[in-house]
Amino acid sequence: MEHITRFFWFCSGANFSLLKRSPTESNKYIGIGATVFFTGVLAALAAGYALFTVFQSVWPAIFFGLLWGLMIFNLDRFIVSSMRKKENSWSEWKLAIPRLVLAVLLALVISKPLEIKMFEREIDRKIDEKRTEFITESKVNLAKGFPEIRELEAKIDTLKAEVTDFVAYRDQLQDEYDAERFGEKTTSTSGIVGLGSNAKKKEQQLDAAQATLDDLVERNQIRIDTLEAQIREFVALRQREFEKQQPGIEGFDGLAARMDALDSLTEESSAMAMANIFIMLLFVAIETAPIFVKLISPRGPYDEYLELHEDKVRLFKGEKWTFAKGESEARVGYFQDTHFYATDLQKEKTNRKNKAQADAEIAKIDSEFKV
Repeated sequence: MEHITRFFWFCSGANFSLLKRSPTESNKYIGIGATVFFTGVLAALAAGYALFTVFQSVWPAIFFGLLWGLMIFNLDRFIVSSMRKKENSWSEWKLAIPRLVLAVLLALVISKPLEIKMFEREIDRKIDEKRTEFITESKVNLAKGFPEIRELEAKIDTLKAEVTDFVAYRDQLQDEYDAERFGEKTTSTSGIVGLGSNAKKKEQQLDAAQATLDDLVERNQIRIDTLEAQIREFVALRQREFEKQQPGIEGFDGLAARMDALDSLTEESSAMAMANIFIMLLFVAIETAPIFVKLISPRGPYDEYLELHEDKVRLFKGEKWTFAKGESEARVGYFQDTHFYATDLQKEKTNRKNKAQADAEIAKIDSEFKV
């Protein structure tokens, strides 16, 4: 139990020696340390899942997830340990505002991957719908990119329509021939029963039309087969282009795609939007909990000891500074006194020497004039 207590003290960023001197503060800092620790654990899980969607590999996700969790843990520990309880509560809040903003940003970053994991089934369904849309759009775009297929299909339709029209003409001649044989009176028949001259003419026209039809069918079928072969080549080429795009469509499962799917789901469903907001607020509350605990908790013995220790350090610093400043000023004064004294002696010696030289020259000149 003692090891767990010391571990959570470490997580809270508290000083062990000061906490031991104020045992009533122990539980408070155990709670703060536990909150900081579990926030780091949640950050590691969130980052691990987010990176798994990127790398699609377990070990890189575990490594970078732990690295991210440790960074968040260290940052939270620094934020909590750097806060000081003051006599004036407003000054504490002013100092805590930047830390609260940073904690909220961290909570938003941590919560997003876990939200994606919680709504994984709904997001998978939305991603499948997106893939279907992409496949449809890809096929439509590829169809537009191969207008030759439509042109060839139009030619085949024209050839088939030509055969159909001639079949209708042949059937019309057949009807006229039958009506002529059975004596049906129409605008194109005589109304005489039997195989007369008119019937024979109709039969010749029918035979000629049938021969033309057979030739047309054979000739157009050859053309149709050729056109269909060309269509199959273009279809195969289009399929190859689609297969090139298919891995990208199948791989539409990254972090950005899942975030976009989650955003679409929250826009479509108010229940999803509310759940998303509540999860985000939960993580904001968890991330900011250590800061609020320090803000709302009363000033305790630990804070008094900590402030006393810091004041002692400041006083010791002042003493050292005063002592160092006095020594420096003494050394500077001694240097100035000795330096300037030596300079004055040197000047006096130089002046005496110059005066002696001048007196000697004057005496020499005087002696020359006397001679």
